Amino acid sequence: MNSQTACFHCGEPVPPDVSLQVMVDETPQPVCCSGCEAVAGMILGSGLDDFYRFRPEPTGRPEDPTLGEQDRYAGFDKPGTQQDFVYQSADGSCEAALLVEGLYCTACGWLIERSLQDAPGIREVRVNPATGRALLRWEPSTVRLSQLMAHMGRLGYRPHPVLPETMDSQATKERRSAMRRLIVAGLGMMQAMMFAVALYFGQYHGMDPEHAQFLRLVSMLVATPVVLYAGMPIFLGAFRDLRNLRPGMDVPVSLAIGTGYFASVWVTFTGGPEVYFDSISMFTFFLLVARYVEMAARHRANATNDALARLVPSTTTRLDADGAESEVPVRELVLGDRVLVRPGATIPADGEVLRGQGSVDESMLTGESDPQSRGPGSTVVGGSVNLSGSLEVRVDRLGQDTMVSHIGRLLRRAQAERPGLARLADTVARYFVTVVLFATATVFTIWWHVDPAMAFPVTLAMLVATCPCALSLATPTALAAGTNRMAASGLLVTRGDALETLARVNHVVLDKTGTLTEGRLGVVETRRLGDCSDEQALALAGALEYHSEHPLARAFPRDSSVVPAEQAETVRGAGVEGHVAGVRYRIGRPDWVAELAGIGVSEELGRGAWVALGNGDGLLAAYRVADRLRPDAAEAVAALQADGITIEIASGDAQSAVETVANRLNITRWQARMSPEDKLARLRQLQADGAVVLMVGDGINDAPVLAGANVSAALNEGTTLAQTSAAMVLLGGRLSRLGEGMGTARRTLRVIRQNLIMSASYNASMLPLAAMGLVPPWLAAIGMTLSSVVVVLNARRLGGRTRGGPPVPATGSPQQGVLQS
Repeated sequence: MNSQTACFHCGEPVPPDVSLQVMVDETPQPVCCSGCEAVAGMILGSGLDDFYRFRPEPTGRPEDPTLGEQDRYAGFDKPGTQQDFVYQSADGSCEAALLVEGLYCTACGWLIERSLQDAPGIREVRVNPATGRALLRWEPSTVRLSQLMAHMGRLGYRPHPVLPETMDSQATKERRSAMRRLIVAGLGMMQAMMFAVALYFGQYHGMDPEHAQFLRLVSMLVATPVVLYAGMPIFLGAFRDLRNLRPGMDVPVSLAIGTGYFASVWVTFTGGPEVYFDSISMFTFFLLVARYVEMAARHRANATNDALARLVPSTTTRLDADGAESEVPVRELVLGDRVLVRPGATIPADGEVLRGQGSVDESMLTGESDPQSRGPGSTVVGGSVNLSGSLEVRVDRLGQDTMVSHIGRLLRRAQAERPGLARLADTVARYFVTVVLFATATVFTIWWHVDPAMAFPVTLAMLVATCPCALSLATPTALAAGTNRMAASGLLVTRGDALETLARVNHVVLDKTGTLTEGRLGVVETRRLGDCSDEQALALAGALEYHSEHPLARAFPRDSSVVPAEQAETVRGAGVEGHVAGVRYRIGRPDWVAELAGIGVSEELGRGAWVALGNGDGLLAAYRVADRLRPDAAEAVAALQADGITIEIASGDAQSAVETVANRLNITRWQARMSPEDKLARLRQLQADGAVVLMVGDGINDAPVLAGANVSAALNEGTTLAQTSAAMVLLGGRLSRLGEGMGTARRTLRVIRQNLIMSASYNASMLPLAAMGLVPPWLAAIGMTLSSVVVVLNARRLGGRTRGGPPVPATGSPQQGVLQS
């Protein structure tokens, strides 16, 4: 066996002293090492022979099994390492996204999926060749991550965890590669155009054949790297499309460039009327320009996800048991650690404020532009910025359990799905390519019989002018810009079809508790009954309620350090009794508190959700506690109704509570005491009547109806199950963003229609003009590029901020309502 023989699996030379072989279709094929022999044998033995028929080029050499491949990835099994990129769900399964080296085509993705999907412990494996990423879900009790990564390595695809630095590296690598090819194409185009001008003038004013031949040879030399280097991704894409019997826009483009180049080479050496080195160089350059613009738009579409990954700082100040400060990497934090966040610093993880008072900027996470006040007992989100006051925070969630990571997972899920409009545009483009190829062959045949000299330039112009680049870019660029715009304003789209469905919504069903209301009790009215101030009374109430776990107790400030209560005792069904500064106090049911002073209570305090505070001298204060409407609920409902959208409340709460909310918000359709099954039945009834329904909820009981609605939204304060079932997540809990999101969705669909009309009109008009010989190849190249650039720029209009930044509630909005829980 000679040293020039290539390995059947990896394509590398087979050493002279190696005689390993595998049987493929009863034919022996050489392999270069035991690794390739083992992998090829596994692929063939598993019935995955189609991999070798569909791959566009040989697979990379697998890792040598003698090197202990599991040990190579053993570090990724450590909990400290996994917290940066592995998410563990409530059912115990793990999920991770991996960057995969050598993943070039659908055949590579197919091989990885087929070889892993039946492995023990694997729940799900999805590979996206377009992004070079694989999504794995597995049972850690059955299989380790290092085993799965080693298996991919043995196939010839080396995996890496998706981390901010790796994402930056991948984008930078792609940009540099595209820029190098663009520079080569640009320089080659300029030189080829200079020589072409001399040749054109020489035809009319006379030029020696030797000089003309010299210019053609030089033109060929400068066009060759443009075609073979700068245009190589186009040829690889066309080869992959033909292998999979799915002709895309790379097919006519590669035909135009390839036939133009080789025909010009033939004319250069055998003689002929004209060469097209200038046209194909110009076409390649303009096509790469359009793709560079598209790549930049794609990177901007990923900017939200990448920015989320960079929100969490790399280091933070940890407080030891004795209060000593030390600067440590965030990845070294453990649950329960205390960290000190000074003004201007970024909060490193989700947690609870133990000490201090400050304002926190959460705009990057929630879209809320106003700083949020945070104090003892308040929860803070990792990635938000402390604007004022030092905060001592206890770490409650780390790594993939934080809000930042959760939002990132939702975004990745949306990016992995292709909406119906995008699939339709791809299908139309694919059939359009087939029609163009047949039409081009027909036109070439006709011109060959009419005027053979015009047959080739007309065919070249048709292939160039009718490239469906703009048609394929029309939908995804607009969808990416629209979803980014909505995410920036606080409405996170997590599923591909949500945006186009949201634009058609005519009926909105709202849950009450936690959706229209804040979902937590608060003090909505205070009555001063004694001689102490409101501030003093509230501090006493907070000191006593600090020792209670009753839901009503959470309506009061829970900071025992201000006014500590001693000998506190909780009386079931009544309240809390304790001593503050030697004085005996009670807080709770008004009649029970009044017994301490031997007095009675008024009829009003005796009914309703009133909490009284008193001592032996009498009642000091009374507080009405209730679940409050969200501040922008009335404004959001009124805006939706003004757009002609029907609003309905479907709640499991009591009839009186639901009726109170409905009356305050001027909603005429409402139903109470509804089980999840009742809500789902009501939804099906509305859909049967022709309504396009948007469901908004936050609880576990809302998950079935969220999943069954045409489109759904969950609040980010809601349960994880509700967010997983919903197609959108409302960040910051502002219902007004629903109306804004619908407006953005409608504008997005309008831009998509504009893009489709412009691109289809361009292709439909250029096809007959090019077929009649009225469009030269160089003009066709310019027209094709301009159509793609116009489509991308039109989509970018969606990304602009509305005047004045994110919308804020009007100062004249109705006062927030109060209702009983």
